[in-house]
Amino acid sequence: MTPSTTVYHLESRWYHSFMPTSRRRYQVTETDDVARALDEAAKRWPNEPRSRLIVRAIAAGGEALAKNAALDIRLATLKRLQGSYPDEYGPGYLESLRSDWPA
Repeated sequence: MTPSTTVYHLESRWYHSFMPTSRRRYQVTETDDVARALDEAAKRWPNEPRSRLIVRAIAAGGEALAKNAALDIRLATLKRLQGSYPDEYGPGYLESLRSDWPA
């Protein structure tokens, strides 16, 4: 294969002054990991093109990460508070509390 001497971004058909968005754009190569993620996304959102599945998979991943972060904060708070009130909740506290519950 011989290298191309054409510089596509300088040709008028490849370069425009108008961009439909001012937001950053990313290029993603479909590696094996990306392909697996897109295959899973296609099961959840059938009939979507893979280009749209990328956006959906990223959004779903972001939501999952946020939920995990919130859970981590909650668990850290529980661990920090564990044993904070030994006089209030002594041995047998739960058993005595549950004895009032209907069977």
